[in-house]
Amino acid sequence: MRDANFSEFLPELVDIRHKLHEMPEIGLSEVKTSEFVAGLLQSWGFEVTRGLATTGIVATLKRGNSNRAVGFRADMDALPMQEETGLAYQSKHPGAMHACGHDGHTSMLLGAAWALSKDESFNGTVHLIFQPAEENFGGGKLMIEDGLFERFPCERVYALHNWPGLPVGQFSSRAGAMAASIDVLTLTIRGKGGHGAQPELTVDPVVVGSSVVMALQTLVSRNVSPHQPSVLTVGSFRSGSASNIIPDKAVLEISMRAMDPAVRKQLQERVEQIARLQAESYNAEATFDWQVGYPATINDADAVEDARAVIAETFGTDAYVELPEPLMGSEDFSFLLEKVPGAYVLIGNGDSSGLHTTRYDFNDDILERGATYFYHLARAALV
Repeated sequence: MRDANFSEFLPELVDIRHKLHEMPEIGLSEVKTSEFVAGLLQSWGFEVTRGLATTGIVATLKRGNSNRAVGFRADMDALPMQEETGLAYQSKHPGAMHACGHDGHTSMLLGAAWALSKDESFNGTVHLIFQPAEENFGGGKLMIEDGLFERFPCERVYALHNWPGLPVGQFSSRAGAMAASIDVLTLTIRGKGGHGAQPELTVDPVVVGSSVVMALQTLVSRNVSPHQPSVLTVGSFRSGSASNIIPDKAVLEISMRAMDPAVRKQLQERVEQIARLQAESYNAEATFDWQVGYPATINDADAVEDARAVIAETFGTDAYVELPEPLMGSEDFSFLLEKVPGAYVLIGNGDSSGLHTTRYDFNDDILERGATYFYHLARAALV
């Protein structure tokens, strides 16, 4: 972004990132964040539409007479965690923290917005999508349901996510499957409680739940091809209050990840079947509460190649490396990619603490590089 004199704006961009870090807000409650972001975009001459998925923003800038349009997405929400970094700009909201770098993603796209606002050379429309609730409620899906692409049609859509462990500023992506689907199930097992000294008069949900957990351990290994990446995790098992009380129920939290839609459906069906039959064999009852699921993130091959070409031209051929295998994490940008071809690209955050940890912080050294990528990608798409 040297041709945009980005260096003059970099100190302000770092300050923007720090301000966003101080005001983390959980999904669909990003009120202060949305207000702050919208104010900046309006000051740079963007047409700002607010209220998609409650707190989502689309900022539009049109140049020339072309009907072509491209979209760029950044997530704005934080995680329900207590920050322990000790930074001068540490979270001022107890119990909320930008532990996934969404403050950095938003800042990089704002940096690109600033540069694009000063650029008269492209021909077409840029839609900047600032999305809420990536971490919990599927804000991407909610924005689509609010008419995102009907109101703001795009030929392609792109997103950038920082990645600890990848060298600082290194870009990486791949065509096809980029990240796994995720489905979350709350399984409730209802038995019959009683005294711990009289188990014959009860239906022990702890025993039933334990049997379900063990039965699920073979779901992937004996039902899914080893050539199809998939993971099932029982992350929480809650039941009981004392050693001499057999409780009435047990609650299990289960997550499932897959790359293939058919495998995803198979896991959903088999989890219910296994849990129901295990419970019935003990005279217990199993009920199922499915949370919002995200499909697999599937990159368009042409969009990935365009991103790679821009990175190579802007930063050199060594700046991009092919991701050798998909990520088993999940991302609700997948909903956008189901509607519009595009690419989800990683940018290295260096040897920082891992994502979703209490000591994580986005690396300010990649702010300019990420903003530069978005800026040049927009220009390349709208020549």
